[in-house]
Amino acid sequence: MDLSAEFKRWKAQCLSKADLSRKGSVDEDVLEIVQLLNGQEQFFTTSSCAGRIILLDGSVNGSEVQKQNCCWLLVTHKACVKDDVIVALQKAKGDAILKFEPLVLHVQCRQLQDAQILHSVAIDSGFRNSGITVGKRGKTMLAVRSTHGLEVPLSHQGKLMVTEEYINFLLKIANQKMEENKKRIERFYHCLQHALEKETVSTTSQPKEKVNTSYIRKKKRNPGKARGKHVNEEHDKELENNDHDDPGISDTIFPEDY
Repeated sequence: MDLSAEFKRWKAQCLSKADLSRKGSVDEDVLEIVQLLNGQEQFFTTSSCAGRIILLDGSVNGSEVQKQNCCWLLVTHKACVKDDVIVALQKAKGDAILKFEPLVLHVQCRQLQDAQILHSVAIDSGFRNSGITVGKRGKTMLAVRSTHGLEVPLSHQGKLMVTEEYINFLLKIANQKMEENKKRIERFYHCLQHALEKETVSTTSQPKEKVNTSYIRKKKRNPGKARGKHVNEEHDKELENNDHDDPGISDTIFPEDY
């Protein structure tokens, strides 16, 4: 199989698909990164969410609300105020959960060397939960993730369990995390620009480097099928478990000191 030609076909197919997110377009805070990556022949984005504060209403399964089976009371990609949450909570009939979710970005890479460059950019920018997955069909995916999320229950069976003062306290924390997330996104963009410029100079002046042997492989089960050019908020489980259309076993690669 000619993986280079196959990659071009995958990229053309992905970028020609309709945006299936509720918003119907790329989030403003991550737009420059998406455009920069999609403008490179060795990358294309398969899903993205710049980060958001959400209020979900639904039944709790274990310790988490299942997004696909709940009601979205509030979604914002900007700082949130208490009055908006209080109004939204009046519609809650189940267990309402306030969440902050940082940037999630999935990028398919032409080959492992390209993914390693992008992974270093992500780690250096503060997205330390990022990782690379190589599928059996040759698809190399990079997931850019962070760990500074927030998830707090506010109501149970429609009854508010906390005070408005506590909600205001939580929103201050959530808004601070949103601001930090934006700083990391800006850092990621500038680090990406620098890395791409450095790689361009490197590839024109010397032979291509071999795969970094300090990376190790860990086997894991592939959870499902990834779809969509950007984030599909009604299919967040796919976004959180982007799998690259490969059934069975895949290889997940992290640095040894990760």
